Amino acid sequence: MSRLMILIKGELTRLTKYHVTTISFVVAIIWFLLLYFLDDQDLLMQMLPFVVVIDATMMSIIFIGSVMFFEKTESTFSTMLVTPVSNEELILSKAIANTVHSMFSSVLVMVVFFLVKQIQIEWLILLPTLALTIYMHSLLGFVFSFHSKDFTTLLVNVMIYSFILTIPVILHYFDLILKADIWDTLLLIIPTQASIKIIEVGFGAAIDYKWVVSVVLLLLYATLGYYFYIKPKFKSYAVKQSGV
Repeated sequence: MSRLMILIKGELTRLTKYHVTTISFVVAIIWFLLLYFLDDQDLLMQMLPFVVVIDATMMSIIFIGSVMFFEKTESTFSTMLVTPVSNEELILSKAIANTVHSMFSSVLVMVVFFLVKQIQIEWLILLPTLALTIYMHSLLGFVFSFHSKDFTTLLVNVMIYSFILTIPVILHYFDLILKADIWDTLLLIIPTQASIKIIEVGFGAAIDYKWVVSVVLLLLYATLGYYFYIKPKFKSYAVKQSGV
């Protein structure tokens, strides 16, 4: 465990070194400015969970991808392969570090709105569900990294993913398409929709079966994805990137 903690600390330092933390705070400020001047309280209560979800999902994927490709350019993988550190520890340290750093910026925005706009937030529900959302999408960032030859390709792949899966969820969220109630349940298979459902509860929505299904699905995606794809694929990816 102590070795994992050391790796997490190193990953957090690397996030700062690569200016990922700086970018995260800049994005948080942009989100804050976009939302702060909304006078319509109902619109604000609709937009705030949406912004939190987008930051926790899309940005988590991109942040993991950026770190992976920075390490590729610095040949970090070749160094790590000759250490006693396991692949499991390398994967988990990156995912956990990204979760911690993304949680900090997201929570900072929510605290400001909690204090300034008196937004009611169920912190005991929101914090663990937000952590689950970020962690699951951090693992998804590994999948995108495995199948992208460079950072530009990763961004293109994320855009394609967003266009096919995320945009329909967003349009449904704002009641523009797929308005039938059944779609609110069917779309839960998409991680973004599941993330929206569990984070909405942190802002006052009722806990129902969709919240339970969403939590279970995200846990399944994270667990099965890690054991059956990310962990087996990471070793071959690391060897390839190290030039061995």
